Amino acid sequence: MNSPLRALRCAAAAARAAGRLMLRQRAAPKKINRQSRHDIKLELDVRCQKLIEKTLLRSFPQSAVLGEEGLAGRQDAPLRWVVDPIDGTVNFTYGVPHACVSIALQERMAGGEFATVAGVVYDPFCGELWTALRGGPARLNGRVIHVSRRKNLAEAIVSIGFAKSRASLEENLPVFNALVRRVRKIRMMGAAALALTYVASGRFDAYVESGISLWDIAAGGLILECAGGEFWRQPLPDGGKFRMIASNGLLRAKLERVARAARKTS
Repeated sequence: MNSPLRALRCAAAAARAAGRLMLRQRAAPKKINRQSRHDIKLELDVRCQKLIEKTLLRSFPQSAVLGEEGLAGRQDAPLRWVVDPIDGTVNFTYGVPHACVSIALQERMAGGEFATVAGVVYDPFCGELWTALRGGPARLNGRVIHVSRRKNLAEAIVSIGFAKSRASLEENLPVFNALVRRVRKIRMMGAAALALTYVASGRFDAYVESGISLWDIAAGGLILECAGGEFWRQPLPDGGKFRMIASNGLLRAKLERVARAARKTS
């Protein structure tokens, strides 16, 4: 890719534009397009993605967009944007100011696989913008950030997420029950991209989830890696979902041991 910095700036501009729309609509009645037992989709999700698409495709017309709210652009293009227009929609709908915009740029490699080369996560409520280019440092509002150095689970804050499916709940509930006895604190915040950037910033030490989608983790995963952390993920057989352990690079083996033992005895 010839202009990664230009792409990062474009993604940041798109994320800020969507964030401004979120702020304007923060106190307004929310139009729900559809909802399930554990999820909500807003009309505003679609509006935010359309705004992001317009910004990205205007500057990079030969690229594609893979978003939570649909596809745009040339899907055979060598570059694609992976977009979650509002990560934390349930929080946002209920008036909880913990939600963000997540935009990653991926480059098609030999063999058809994609590699993330740029990532932006923007929290409009706190005015925090995380950015990273592969091979460079991760930044928060321009300041270089790094993961924590905590090695012991007893001192760690671990975020855990529960995806929408029953299978995800059944897999992660035993892990939650085991970890809550082993770590300093468990946090369930409801926005995957922010959980990843909180690990990247050293606020959390790890984040565990199963059944998560690519648009939830593509940008935050790169930011975490560029901050010195470890972004382990495994594709699941149910189509486009992942099992994930994101950490400061010092805790994954311990988390895996706890998780294996918990699932075995559940």
